[in-house]
Amino acid sequence: MFIIVVMRSIWRTLDVATVRAVLVMSVSVLVIGASYGVAAHTAGLVWWQILVIATVVLAGSSEFVFVGIIAAGGAPIVAALAGLLVNTRNFGYGLSVGRHLGRGLPRAIGAHLINDETAVMAAAERDPRRARAAFFLCGLGVLITWPLGSMLGAAIGEVVASPEALGLDAAFPALLAALAIPALRDRRTLTAAVVGGAIAVAASPFLPAGLPILMALLGLVVVEAIRRRTAGDDLNPGEPGRRADDAVLEHAR
Repeated sequence: MFIIVVMRSIWRTLDVATVRAVLVMSVSVLVIGASYGVAAHTAGLVWWQILVIATVVLAGSSEFVFVGIIAAGGAPIVAALAGLLVNTRNFGYGLSVGRHLGRGLPRAIGAHLINDETAVMAAAERDPRRARAAFFLCGLGVLITWPLGSMLGAAIGEVVASPEALGLDAAFPALLAALAIPALRDRRTLTAAVVGGAIAVAASPFLPAGLPILMALLGLVVVEAIRRRTAGDDLNPGEPGRRADDAVLEHAR
């Protein structure tokens, strides 16, 4: 019943452009899911293990970290802990999109659907109703295409040992870059992206895969600190604009 209500709300709320963007995102997730399936098969996981992980975890980067450690001979518990550590970025996503999820069952389902793709689609909408609809539509697309792509990759893994041979590993980053470029027209967003990117690149040699991306969020912190500092300077009583306002108020008295 919940799914029917959500789907009705989605079709009534979203325009064709947003639906098309979600479809393109879902196709990209299918492709990168195939890359994960190949990697997981190469690491020694059987098809049902790949499917269960893809459906229950539903977090691409942590799953790649998990199978990477398994492939390198690491213990499963270590691989799981590393995946959890990488997935801590979802805490920030939850703070961003949580207000769109409602309460009760919708929030519980929405929490499982929080990931890079759904956060991007929700953040692109200014209207709360549209953001909620875009989030759940994208979440449904990911929930279908990620496990499906993983199964496809597991089948491909029977004949292809490395996903890089097909270029599958580049599809998802290319899509996210295409979605992010329009937002870079805003100077503050561009500054945050440049600062965050520099931090991520600097941290890459020292941190496990996935964590440099989390460190890139510090770009937002830096820009926000600068914004508040600038706003504080604008309200400085010693500035001419402030003195002029005080003079007007004094004259009114």
